[in-house]
Amino acid sequence: MISDVRFYLSLLPRRLPVMVVLFLVSSIASVIIAQRLPPMYSTSATLLVESPQISEDLVRSTVQVTASEQLQVIQQRLLTRSNLLDIARQVRVFPEQSTMTPDEIVEGMRDATNISLSIGRDQVTLMVISFVAGTPQTVADVVNQYVNIGLETNSAFRTNLSEDTLAFFQQEGQRLSDELGLQNAKIVQFKNANADALPENLEFSLDRRSLLQERLSRSEREKQSLEAQRANIQRIYEATGIVNNPRDTPLSPEEAQLNQLEAELRVARSVYAATSPRVRNLQVQVDALRAQLEATAPRDGGSDERDDLNPQSAALTISLAEIDGRLANAVQDIEDTTEELEILQASIEKTPSIGIVLSSMEREHENTQALYNAAASRLAQAQASQRVELSAKGERITVLEAASVPSSPSSPNRTQIVALGILIGLGLAAGFFALLELLNQSIRRPGDIIRALNVTPLATLPPIETKADKRWRRAKLMISILIVTAAVPAALWAIDTYYMPLDLLYEKIKDRLT
Repeated sequence: MISDVRFYLSLLPRRLPVMVVLFLVSSIASVIIAQRLPPMYSTSATLLVESPQISEDLVRSTVQVTASEQLQVIQQRLLTRSNLLDIARQVRVFPEQSTMTPDEIVEGMRDATNISLSIGRDQVTLMVISFVAGTPQTVADVVNQYVNIGLETNSAFRTNLSEDTLAFFQQEGQRLSDELGLQNAKIVQFKNANADALPENLEFSLDRRSLLQERLSRSEREKQSLEAQRANIQRIYEATGIVNNPRDTPLSPEEAQLNQLEAELRVARSVYAATSPRVRNLQVQVDALRAQLEATAPRDGGSDERDDLNPQSAALTISLAEIDGRLANAVQDIEDTTEELEILQASIEKTPSIGIVLSSMEREHENTQALYNAAASRLAQAQASQRVELSAKGERITVLEAASVPSSPSSPNRTQIVALGILIGLGLAAGFFALLELLNQSIRRPGDIIRALNVTPLATLPPIETKADKRWRRAKLMISILIVTAAVPAALWAIDTYYMPLDLLYEKIKDRLT
């Protein structure tokens, strides 16, 4: 190990000039760059998202935007091309701005701008805007411009959002109101067209039908009674020649029984066949009772007596006319009642289908009414929210820390640049030494003979150097060091003067590496 160190130390004088060149190039270049780089100033402003000063639910009913979304919108608006060009022209950010293209100005502004967001759960929401430029006043002016644009953007964004929401709910409320009016008109028109078959009138129709059916039964009974009375009057007149007014002269028991049997016979004939025992039995009873009445009635006299009964003939005519009038009224009442019953029955049968259509129309009306009520509620909230936004009582962004004019440059760190150049020079020199050693495969030590030839030498003789050789070697080393010391600064000066300034070259190399 000691022999290896001595060997490498013996090689160091021969490789030292190049190593010195590499070290000096890097160190001198870092010193020149550190001196030539212009001072850069930086300042920043902090924006804070404040909580609403009134009920948060009322504000969120219209402006449903989170703090992170607001800050992201502001960030995108700040870095738009038009804003960056306007700020650059107003503040004159770059010294040679008149010769720069718009794309170069935008790229330079974005490179010099840094926007960081602090967003998290259960913590304050912040936005920090910083800018880097060559003069203190410029960075302060640019950051203040950014802050003004951010505040205006947030205010306009929330105000426009609340106004758009308010306009939407106003239009929606008007649309639903018009639709409700049309539906009401349709329902009213439908009810008027089907007033007799509406579900709400079904109970009345059923009651009316029962009443009409009872009325029809009563009229039919009255008709039958009148027909029986007319037949009795005619039969009595034919048998006796005397007219008995049923309303004045009460019937005899036989006549009353005859009327009752005749009524039962008519009912039985409507129910049973003519050959039915019940019908035959009633017919026999009616015939027997009628024969008995005719046998007990007085006989007609001569022509003189018939002439005396002419008033009875007139009474018969009057009685029959009265009964015929009542009978006609009963028949007309039966016809009218039957017609009304038919119409009423048709409306009752039509009621279920009318009810289905009307229920569908009413459900649609109820749904529209619910939508209208919701829109009216949202409209009231939107109006209140707009007033909140106009009075700046909702969630808002304020300046927590304004941008100040910096008193000292923030970059470059010249000491760090020089130290970095020295470290790079040392690394290049060490790398050069190690690279030559790796590339050199010649036999220079006994260990090389053993590794290459697999032979262990008995002894090795080092090269014998005279005093003249030593002086000449030292002279060459000194001359090389002097040449390198003079040539390196000259080369760096030539590069800086005729090719490219070293600070610009450093920036380009830095940009390429990053």
